[in-house]
Amino acid sequence: MESENSASSESQASVDTPVTESQNLSNHWFNEQFDDLLPKIQEEWPELAKQTIEATRGSLDELVNVISSHSGKSSIGVIEQLEELINSASDKTKNLAESLEPLEKQLEDLLDELNSTLRPRIEKPIQKRPLVAIGIAATIGVLLGLLMSGGKRS
Repeated sequence: MESENSASSESQASVDTPVTESQNLSNHWFNEQFDDLLPKIQEEWPELAKQTIEATRGSLDELVNVISSHSGKSSIGVIEQLEELINSASDKTKNLAESLEPLEKQLEDLLDELNSTLRPRIEKPIQKRPLVAIGIAATIGVLLGLLMSGGKRS
């Protein structure tokens, strides 16, 4: 009988472990995203003070309890609303990323074009007269050093 109880408690522990791990992951994710979600949460539940919401930082369960106690909604209803907020925020992020892709491609093309046209124009004079290039670079370095130090001598 004792071995049955220990086997049953072991199987219960193995069943409980994934739930705890997923809760830890969701709490960790929520904690990281909290600052981004805070304005949305305040829009959805304006009757809650910002400090009240911020006091729950790091705990999804505490936030759900606070919102459900102030709004009179069930915890499940609050969780569903929070999921909708999170999904809408992630959809907006995806849309923003998709809208930036063409700009990123255009910028890459411009940088490639600049690299192929400007680089040879800079490299040729340096290859033809390396000592002059070194002298110019050293002079510019000294002038910048003087300007940054304010011309002060120790």
